[in-house]
Amino acid sequence: MSAEHHRQRAAGRSVASAVLTVSDTRTAATDASGDHIAMALEAAGHSVLAREIVRDDAEAIRTALLRLAEPARVVIATGGTGIAGRDRTVRVAESLFTSEIPGFGELFRLLSYREIGAAAMLSRACAGLYGPDGRTVLFCCPGSTAAVRLAMDALILPELAHVAAEAEREA
Repeated sequence: MSAEHHRQRAAGRSVASAVLTVSDTRTAATDASGDHIAMALEAAGHSVLAREIVRDDAEAIRTALLRLAEPARVVIATGGTGIAGRDRTVRVAESLFTSEIPGFGELFRLLSYREIGAAAMLSRACAGLYGPDGRTVLFCCPGSTAAVRLAMDALILPELAHVAAEAEREA
């Protein structure tokens, strides 16, 4: 079956989603990236079951990701994907993945390169499957609103229903 056929079968499906912002400085009032993710999901017909902000601390990130995996089929995290020592999101996510989706990070960096140039190589944006049943999709995006907008508009939203349907398929 072609990717287009799979995409058509999943079209119109609402995906139960959650948004996690990883930041030591953002609050509910200043979380523009989290706001954009939630609004974009809802505008595309998906439900946002939960939204959290946690500090850039490995245990806080791990706890939140595991908690969000239970009700949500897709979790979109923003922040903590750079190369600074304080950026812990990717390390935690990779330790939880049962299966990686390397194309997300590769395509994100390619598209980002077209917008910001060589600095795109500093992003460790990634995606994979995790959770109690290994079928929750996790996208880890940079913290900037421009990067979130790029990831959501160009990559995540066009394939969200398809990715979630594929993640739920039996082996």
